[in-house]
Amino acid sequence: MSIISTDLSKAIAILNKDALVAIPTETVYGLAGNIFSEKAIKSIFETKQRPFFNPLIVHIPSVDVLPDIVSHIPEKAQLLADAFWPGPLTLVLKKNSGIPDIITAGKDTVAVRIPNHPVALELLQRLDFPLAAPSANPFGSISPTTAQHVNDYFKDKIEMVLDGGPCQRGIESTIIGFENDEPIIYRLGSTSVEAIENIVGPISVKNRKQIAPDAPGMLDRHYAPKTETILVDDISEAIKKHKDKRIGVLAINSPSEDDGIAFQIVLSEATDLQEAASKLYDALHQLDKHDLDIIIAERFPDFGLGKSINDRLQRATVRA
Repeated sequence: MSIISTDLSKAIAILNKDALVAIPTETVYGLAGNIFSEKAIKSIFETKQRPFFNPLIVHIPSVDVLPDIVSHIPEKAQLLADAFWPGPLTLVLKKNSGIPDIITAGKDTVAVRIPNHPVALELLQRLDFPLAAPSANPFGSISPTTAQHVNDYFKDKIEMVLDGGPCQRGIESTIIGFENDEPIIYRLGSTSVEAIENIVGPISVKNRKQIAPDAPGMLDRHYAPKTETILVDDISEAIKKHKDKRIGVLAINSPSEDDGIAFQIVLSEATDLQEAASKLYDALHQLDKHDLDIIIAERFPDFGLGKSINDRLQRATVRA
């Protein structure tokens, strides 16, 4: 049974009764609930099978709401908000006392962003509360970038997927925290390091932390298909090493002609990093359905969104 709908009023009614709705954003679909409802937030963690030590991102409709969520906005945080909101950038800031500890995994900071998607923004503007909305997938698996991806995961576990079309950016927001009021990247994402540095100058990256992570997406294994996945510089060499297996290939810009490939997807013939990012998760979902023994993914150039794509593919290769 499909739970996919475009009925915004229905989504509002479900959220108002402390239940969950999967919502579209420009990055990925999120599993959303009222941040002030313990029932809704516990349901997010339980539905996703997400560990409670992994904090959630609070989604707000406008920067006017930010002082209700956080107690301190560093100067460079304000610069980044002015430059990139609404958009795929999350800021981790000192929280107000009214923000429940379950949202922040007991930390004194909270992750917050304004999504750049018309449906998500209208929904947030019509609600009386912000939404927590981690990716609408079982913890650690491939993030969803279409309503159908969410339906395939949760059709009997949530009441509704609010359909806003395919996600345009395709990988999660970049997350920036602040240490002594200086920004530091906790998760690479849809806003490139270079774009951020144009606003605040050189910035360091600290995007792996297994114990008590500062932000979502810092664990080593994440965004992973069920099929064993490897990230390589040379697809042909990798095919030779695995020639006894049923092979799927995820290529950057041109198909491999090797007869040993059972199924392959090219992300961007023009080597457009934004196009590749927007197609990445859908491609992994497709490859995961083809009864493969292994997925061979080609490493991207290590600049711009290529860094973020490589980060996602690297985490997908870590075996449980």
